[in-house]
Amino acid sequence: MKAAVLHAPADLRVEDVARPVPDAGEVLVKVGAVGICGSDIGRVMVTGTYRFPTIPGHEFAGTVEEVGPGVTHLVPGDRVAVAPLMPCFDCGWCRAGKFSLCDDYDFLGSRRDGAFAEYLTAPARNVLKVPDNVSLEVAATIEPAAIILHGIHKLDLKLGDAVAVVGCGALGFFALQFAKLSGAQPLIAVDVDDDKLALSRQIGADICINPAKEDALAAVRAATGGRGVAVSLECAGSAPGRDLSILIAAKQGTVMLYGTAYGDVTFAEKAFARMVREELQVVGSWNSYSLPFPGKEWFDIMELLRTNRLLVEPLITHRATLEEAPAIFKALKARTFGPYAKILFKPNG
Repeated sequence: MKAAVLHAPADLRVEDVARPVPDAGEVLVKVGAVGICGSDIGRVMVTGTYRFPTIPGHEFAGTVEEVGPGVTHLVPGDRVAVAPLMPCFDCGWCRAGKFSLCDDYDFLGSRRDGAFAEYLTAPARNVLKVPDNVSLEVAATIEPAAIILHGIHKLDLKLGDAVAVVGCGALGFFALQFAKLSGAQPLIAVDVDDDKLALSRQIGADICINPAKEDALAAVRAATGGRGVAVSLECAGSAPGRDLSILIAAKQGTVMLYGTAYGDVTFAEKAFARMVREELQVVGSWNSYSLPFPGKEWFDIMELLRTNRLLVEPLITHRATLEEAPAIFKALKARTFGPYAKILFKPNG
């Protein structure tokens, strides 16, 4: 089969490799669509995976091609989404159902071969059937959507709470929709990209703010009667985004941190003072797994998609072949790719 194989940081090659065979309790999945996660850019181009060679890719959906011994709830032809985390199920965190905090986990696309390939194998318990009305392209975005919903489940978000989403890429796209479904009012989108703000308004943002063009703090204060937002969802993964998320929060408000840091993190003096003096709650959220495995998040999103209450298609801006992967990753690292939201590879055409 064809696969995009990472041999070293920034050394991604499309090659012919052996098609895997499912062991007991596994299924072979024919990949229909696989997305590029923001973390994939750093993983492929800078830090590398946990071993080499590795096939990256963990946001994906496809069709069951073959089932291994002992698999009874799936059959060839089933359309499926796959959760990439493989927890140990034995540590204290796993026994408590907090699989995101597993002490000894495996992971498709970084610790073992992932979905930048025509086929891959996965544990059958990680494989979920996709509703008939949901395309495989849409199903490939369930994993990043579940990451956001995992954090939303941690919050006491009340009807009428003012909510801001800082950073309106793929994660922010879902954060806006889940906040809207939770009753946020007003719902504020903050990003330096006007195209992302236009998409944010399309999916329900009441107010869109571009910090490069206006005083974002003043604009949020004006929209909230001077109080700030009850909940600030930080999806930018940048120092300015973290600071702004804190500065726009109301007294005793909550700041949810989703964005990943790739170096030491410092806060602006004013931001740190607000955390302390105005008694903010700063909450971290990691991954998307809970009971029942792979998580309530995954099953909730499946139902939202089945009932057409979660919009995904406008997020998908680019579709590419697997052969284009090395060039696309180089352009993403160099920031020369151009405007995009979610890029999908279609390994099987």
